[in-house]
Amino acid sequence: MAACVTSLRPALLRGAALVVIALAMAGCAAKSNLTTGSIARTSKPVGEMNATELRNAADNIGKAYEKNPRDPQTGMNYASVLRMNGRNDQALAVMQQVAIGNPNNREVLAAYGKAQAAAGQLQQALDTILRAQTPDRPDWRLKSAEGAILDQLGRSGEARQRYREALDIQPNEPSVLSNLGMSYVLARDLKTAETYLRSAASQPGADSSVRQNLALAVGLQGRFQEAETIARQELTAAQAEANVTYLRAMLTQQNAWKKLAANDSGNTN
Repeated sequence: MAACVTSLRPALLRGAALVVIALAMAGCAAKSNLTTGSIARTSKPVGEMNATELRNAADNIGKAYEKNPRDPQTGMNYASVLRMNGRNDQALAVMQQVAIGNPNNREVLAAYGKAQAAAGQLQQALDTILRAQTPDRPDWRLKSAEGAILDQLGRSGEARQRYREALDIQPNEPSVLSNLGMSYVLARDLKTAETYLRSAASQPGADSSVRQNLALAVGLQGRFQEAETIARQELTAAQAEANVTYLRAMLTQQNAWKKLAANDSGNTN
């Protein structure tokens, strides 16, 4: 992923940037409410699948996609599962074909933009999202997705304006509050980030990705035990352990974070 904010060195916050683009953009069209009910006749959310289940889901929905590659919902579901399997280039190819077949479908264009962003095509993703938006009927999901992409392009002021515009349309939406909080994480304003992320986590409908972002912001302030407690909330033992493992990997860079902050403060260039 490209550098997030120009004042930050990308090696340190690449993981946080991925959180923003892959999790905070969940408010975009193909949200994580996709379940295997549309794929393999179960009620388990895709976000709770293990690696084997995700591979099986990709295989199953891929067969449906091959039968009707222009069906918008099937294509979006397939692209979403492919991204969760780390197959971003393939997800992008799928959404490109779906978008060609549905050029005026805002949900499809939003999902196409999300696939472009996941594949690192940030400017193209922004163009697609803007094309999907209509001034007379603004969509909060598209506003939020636009903000997440702008954050990746280093345009944090514009990004936060888009998040606030999204919240004007959809007050207290947890995915947008989470986006806004993660924008402040990328700017190293961790106290402000925590405020927004706690608000996001307290809202009805907040999912585990919101709590994972909150755990990251808390942990980056040195409150590791509290961060792990947050990361384990409302999950199965296996899911909780996976979240904590990810969190620990991110927080191993805590000392590097402090060193870079000291270096930046003493850098006169």
